Amino acid sequence: MHQECFRPCGPAELELVRQSGFRRWPPRLLGQPFFYPVTNEEYAREITVKWNVPADGAGYVTRFFVRREFMDRYAVQTVGGEQHTEWWIPAEDLDEMNDHLVGLIEVIGSY
Repeated sequence: MHQECFRPCGPAELELVRQSGFRRWPPRLLGQPFFYPVTNEEYAREITVKWNVPADGAGYVTRFFVRREFMDRYAVQTVGGEQHTEWWIPAEDLDEMNDHLVGLIEVIGSY
């Protein structure tokens, strides 16, 4: 069984995803201790429009699937309103999460 995940990202991060063949998320930068996939498209779109577009001039909403056995290791965190839910994947676990991706990372929205 698979867990559907969403992630807002800017052009630089999307380019790194593209370079992986849409198969892997890039390592976190120094000072980024977590990778934050979100649980719903609405929240990903909100972050993209409010943060990525003003900061980078463009933003993208992506969707990807991860084997549930991996994602179940992490609690869903609510960080604002009811729809503001996400996982906090430690940076050191990102390679393992990438190994549990099912299919390709897809862009489902461009802003």
